[in-house]
Order: sequence, then C-alpha cells, then structure tokens
Amino acid sequence: MSGPIVVGITGASGAVYAVRLIEVLLREGCEVHLAISSSGAAVIAQELDINVDLNRFSPAALLDATTTTRALHYHHFTDFMAPIASGSFVTGGMVICPCSGSTLSAVAHAAGSNLIQRAAEVHLKERRKLILVPRETPLSLPQINNMKLAAEAGAIILPASPGWYHGVKAVNDLVDFVVCRILDQLGVKTDLMRRWGEPGNL
Repeated sequence: MSGPIVVGITGASGAVYAVRLIEVLLREGCEVHLAISSSGAAVIAQELDINVDLNRFSPAALLDATTTTRALHYHHFTDFMAPIASGSFVTGGMVICPCSGSTLSAVAHAAGSNLIQRAAEVHLKERRKLILVPRETPLSLPQINNMKLAAEAGAIILPASPGWYHGVKAVNDLVDFVVCRILDQLGVKTDLMRRWGEPGNL
C-alpha cells in the first residue's frame, strides 16, 4: 500500500465498520481522506448515537478519544473540488464502507452525483483499488447485477459478512474480522484477528 486511503461512508447499515476502519488505518500510520454522505450521517446517528455535523466536521465527534487524527482529512460530500475527485491525486486505494445500494448502482453505472461516487469512478478509471462493502441482505437481482458490473470494472466486492472461526467472544471481534479483511485488500498489516491455522484456530 502506498499513498493515502480514501474512505466513503454511505447510508447502509453497518456504520460501526467504517468508524473502526478509520481508527485502525490512523493507528497503523495511514493518511485517510474521508467523505460522509448525508444518508451515511443519518445512519451513524441512528446506529451509533453520534451526531456528525457534515458542514463543521469534528473528528472528535466520530472517533475514539485515543485516536490521533492529524492524518485525517475530511471532505464534504458535495465538494467536487476536493483532491479525491481527480485522478491526478494518487492514492493507495478507496473503501466505501458501508456501501449502500444506491451508491453501488451509481458506481456500477458511472452515474456519480456526489464526491464519494465520483472518487469511486476515479479509482476505477485509474485502475486503483476500490473496495465496496455492502451489508444489505437479501440481495435483489439488480443489486447482484450491479455487483457484477462493478467487479468487472475492477472493484472488489467485500460484503460485511464476519467469520466465526477466530475465537469470537464479543461483537467487536466480528467487526474487527470485516475490518481486517478490508485492510488485507489494502495491504495494511494488522493484528486485529487470529488467522486461519494460527494457534487457537482450526
């Protein structure tokens, strides 16, 4: 992994995955560029009881107090002048976590209408890593087809489907499983979970 990581939070359930992902990326020394859609902010409020002001964003409102946020850069989801809207801004990859069905559709059909969707299109056209983390279930045929289109364009489809083989004792272990799989795709080393075959696992 080289270059900053772009993280987009959209309006699907699973905001806890996104917050944990950002915390771990920053802990591992990564530079993070963050954008949150209005629906993403609504889900954060509903699921995590955190009110995020998208116009006057404060990292302290979203992240753990022990997280160092100097390497976190926030961009409003309507700001098409942000660096992540351009292919000339080189990154180490992008993650949309969680990825809503409407965001998936916009990415699959190159029909971006906000900064998150535009940045995703940029990563596809520049052949940079784009990881989409849908959580919805069950899936409709149009959603499955959109995943196929996005995958054919170069995206990695990484559903938020935690495994149970790594010594699960709490919900946080399930969250860390998904975050760890995302980090693996980005090439960011982490010790969040025991790997298959490691002591304590099958």
